[in-house]
Amino acid sequence: MFGEYSVHDNQADPTDGDAGPCSGAALGNLPTEPASFVGRARELHLLDVLLRERRLVTLTGVGGVGKSRLALRAVTDSRQARPDGVWWVDLSPLRDPGLLTATVAHAVGLADHSHRPLDEELCAWMADKELLLVLDTCEHLVADCRHLVGELLQSAPGLTVLVTSRELLDCPTEELVDIRPLPCEGPDSDALALFRARALAATPQAAAAFADPARTAVAAEVCRRLDGIPLALELAGARMRLWTLEEVAERIGERFEVLSDLRAALPPRHQTMRTTIGWSHELCAPLERLLWARLSVFTGDFDVAAARAVCAGGPLPAARVERVLAGLAAKSVVLRTTERGVGARYRMLDTIREYGHDWLGELGEVRIVTDRHAHWYAALCRAADRGWLGPGQVDWYRRITAEHAQLRTALEHLLTADPTAALEMAGALWFYWFACGHVHEGRAFLERVLRTAPPTGAAYNQAVWALGLTALLQGDMDTAQRLGEECTRDAARLADPERELRAAYLHAVSVLMPGDAVRALALAGPRARASHGGRTSAPGWLLCKLATGYALCDLGRFEEATQEARALREACAECGERWLRAYADYILAVAALGMGDHGEAARHVRAMLSGKRLLGDRFGIALGLDLLAAAVAGLGDGELAARLLGTGHAWWRTVGRPQMGSPSLTALRDQGERQARAAIGDAAYETAFLGGAASSTG
Repeated sequence: MFGEYSVHDNQADPTDGDAGPCSGAALGNLPTEPASFVGRARELHLLDVLLRERRLVTLTGVGGVGKSRLALRAVTDSRQARPDGVWWVDLSPLRDPGLLTATVAHAVGLADHSHRPLDEELCAWMADKELLLVLDTCEHLVADCRHLVGELLQSAPGLTVLVTSRELLDCPTEELVDIRPLPCEGPDSDALALFRARALAATPQAAAAFADPARTAVAAEVCRRLDGIPLALELAGARMRLWTLEEVAERIGERFEVLSDLRAALPPRHQTMRTTIGWSHELCAPLERLLWARLSVFTGDFDVAAARAVCAGGPLPAARVERVLAGLAAKSVVLRTTERGVGARYRMLDTIREYGHDWLGELGEVRIVTDRHAHWYAALCRAADRGWLGPGQVDWYRRITAEHAQLRTALEHLLTADPTAALEMAGALWFYWFACGHVHEGRAFLERVLRTAPPTGAAYNQAVWALGLTALLQGDMDTAQRLGEECTRDAARLADPERELRAAYLHAVSVLMPGDAVRALALAGPRARASHGGRTSAPGWLLCKLATGYALCDLGRFEEATQEARALREACAECGERWLRAYADYILAVAALGMGDHGEAARHVRAMLSGKRLLGDRFGIALGLDLLAAAVAGLGDGELAARLLGTGHAWWRTVGRPQMGSPSLTALRDQGERQARAAIGDAAYETAFLGGAASSTG
């Protein structure tokens, strides 16, 4: 009837009965390691020891010193593998401390749907796991990270946490590692090696400068001037695309002499980093400096289209943004990456972004560029809403997921700057909150926008409906039913058939899950749908057909349920939709099982799981595994049924309440268990179940 949708490219097959207890050892979500990693042998050896002996290790140091790269290199080592994975959480884009727990939970694969506080659910989920969690860039969230890490370490004895931060967390068990700049003395120093690597990456012609001992001495002096700070070395190395080594040395020297008195209030390494960034800023062309400042409103990464829409204006026309952005990338002011499915992405390191934001303030453009940013992403969400249930479903999911950090930033701004736009944006993201594993975050945002925006109009109705969907997934059926009734009244006043159908779906499922299939059928069945009208290929109509099929199964009217599900599947296939289509397969499987055709049920549910595996729908996978277990048990294979139930149990743990508390879902799962136990006995059942429960859910 509903579920979570996300894409995991290397996801294990949840129907694989041979998944063993160590299948999660290689799990994780580690980012791609940058090419320019040099030295740090002593620090890596120390981290290798500490991460196996201590439970909380914090890497501190000035901005640009290489904490994140060192952390990534350390945890990538095979000796740091954990049975339940190594998980990376980038906190640099996060501005709202209230989203910290949701960010960590989503990163580790917990898409909790319960109504309990998420920190409690995260602690419970981690309690029996052995994993390594990296919290990268915590300095702006120190107090909140301290609280969450303390709770997690107390609840999960198998957890190890590695933190990178300009400030320590100040936890009682914290092991502090101060990351210093690279050694820069001598002709073979690590600083010189990094400077050389970045210069050669900028231009192969730089090799000549490092082949001459006399010129190498000049390079070593550059490294000394830059205090061996990796980011400063990279910015200087990138300049050799246009300058000779001697020109780099001369201009750095001039810059540092001019600013030697102005930076006296800062600690020496902060002085060096700030001065180097300022030097890089001065050496940019005027349009590059302008774009640098305007790009500072982006949190996390962004694409060219967003940069063009947000940053163009005045002397910087939209047609020139991409070329100017390429210039900043060549100078290492922005970093460029390519992600499968979303194309080229750009981002600024925090220290560089902070510098740009100061300049944006000097230009007096903070509000206007921030407004542009927010409204660009609001428009993107409206476009995604129109394309969600169609052939571009997977592409839209990937794009919206890639923009998650920007969406949060935009919503936070609009909540105060333009509450009506915030209402429209939060409502347009219904599929992301409801189907992509962001239920807690979505409910929080929707409740906030509904408190601030005018309680009238289509946008308000959409936001109330979206809030009702999040309540459904959290098992808060009373709230979902109340919101469904409110949506129905508002949609009738708006005379909008599509909104009436969506409201009918919400209301129907809110009474169906607790067990009232008769009322659900009256609300969403064929007669009710016909009374509303509307397009039969629109989301509201298709969602109501889904609720109808499930209600008919609950009532034992399996032939009618099969007809509804086949019609739904055909409609989804015609419009290129996959998420609902897989749930149509689920209804076909339930109906076949109800009619005693266990082989047909297994065939349909495997088709359903194939779709859910493609989409990473955790709720759908958990549902499907319970159903497949019942079908397999009916065919006489008790051992495979037990393993499937164990694997299903592991997947249910990632979404919160098992079987969502639904009587019919619980009965189906229990039926499979009874038949499996009867076939192989209790002892064999427990062994097979535990084997399945140890399977990977990554």
